[in-house]
Amino acid sequence: MTDRKFPIGPFVPQESYSKEELGKLIQDIALAPLEYKKRLEGISESDLAKTYRTGSFTVRQLVHHVADIHLLHYFRMKQALTNTDYKEVTLINMDGWAATPDGIDAPIEDSLDILESMGKRYVYLINSLMDEQFEIAYFHPLRKIWLTQKHAIAMSAWHVKHHLAHVDLALSDIA
Repeated sequence: MTDRKFPIGPFVPQESYSKEELGKLIQDIALAPLEYKKRLEGISESDLAKTYRTGSFTVRQLVHHVADIHLLHYFRMKQALTNTDYKEVTLINMDGWAATPDGIDAPIEDSLDILESMGKRYVYLINSLMDEQFEIAYFHPLRKIWLTQKHAIAMSAWHVKHHLAHVDLALSDIA
């Protein structure tokens, strides 16, 4: 049986990333909006209310959460690039955010649009980084690890794929 909490496995940063590996991660981020739109085209309200495991986010909340975290990852990168005092990541209350009215009731098209637009900006920013900027690091207090920008990009790519797998589980007949 598939691990419903971590269907693609938990995020485990590599020691380092080659240019080819980084290119694949960036491609995953760039293609994520299309993958979400393909999965969710014509989805019903009852399907948006499905979950992938007991107590989890609904499909609607997942879509809003992915857009929120995409914004957060972009924000963290911008902070790290522009603020030399940014040594610890900005954290949010993910469950709290998912429980706000926009997380529960807003149309998913809004977040799909954010994911697409923000994804373009995020990928543009990533592709503009100089080699030394990829090594700018900050501490993640929940994960208890230091993340370089390469690690942060890997986490972003993992995050969109992780929750796409959750959407797939929720919408499958076995969910």
